[in-house]
Amino acid sequence: MSSNNLADILAPTPKRSRADDVVERLREAIASGRLEAGQRLREEELAEFLGVSRGPIREALVQLEREGLVIKQPNKSATVARLSREDLEEVYSLRLALEQFAVRRAVRNAEAQHLSQMQEVVNRMAAYLERGITEQEAAALDIQFHEILYESTKHKRLYDFWAILRPQIHIFLLSRIVANPDFRDMMISSHQAILDAIKDRDEKRAVEVIEFHLQSAYERIVKSYPAKER
Repeated sequence: MSSNNLADILAPTPKRSRADDVVERLREAIASGRLEAGQRLREEELAEFLGVSRGPIREALVQLEREGLVIKQPNKSATVARLSREDLEEVYSLRLALEQFAVRRAVRNAEAQHLSQMQEVVNRMAAYLERGITEQEAAALDIQFHEILYESTKHKRLYDFWAILRPQIHIFLLSRIVANPDFRDMMISSHQAILDAIKDRDEKRAVEVIEFHLQSAYERIVKSYPAKER
């Protein structure tokens, strides 16, 4: 192997670009609900606010458009996407397939640290619900639980697919009404049931509870759409 080839192979990893930083900040603002569906995203305004040139803003908006979080039309400003009922159907049908596989992998591969981390999230859900939880907090904790679940599978490509869907799933979760009387029991019992099945290394039960969990979440989110979209 020549020294030139070795130098190329061992070159340091490039630093995060400004566009990457912009993507992360905008994605988080959309997922948290601070940037609402339909809100216009003007390149000049964003560049001034974030202290960057318009180039990184343009790159970031292209990436967010790929993720389904932003809609861009020729010669017009980008807008924060309102995810449609069709988007919901596609995301949740794909998520169901991924998570059925994910829990099977988790049953086989989850380590004590993963189980402990998931239990901590469930305990935090209970604590937040006790003092009053917001839609943003409930969505963030839900995503955190499933993030650990996917990490426990030790399957890189599976995790990568989850990472692609995660921003849209987060947005859908924000539409749940956490004030509903049954939300507390559903949120805690459903996640605890998933965790308990993984702890018991019970693959059949794990698949059954994840299917019920996702169907329940889907039904709650559908209720947030106008009747004509259902």
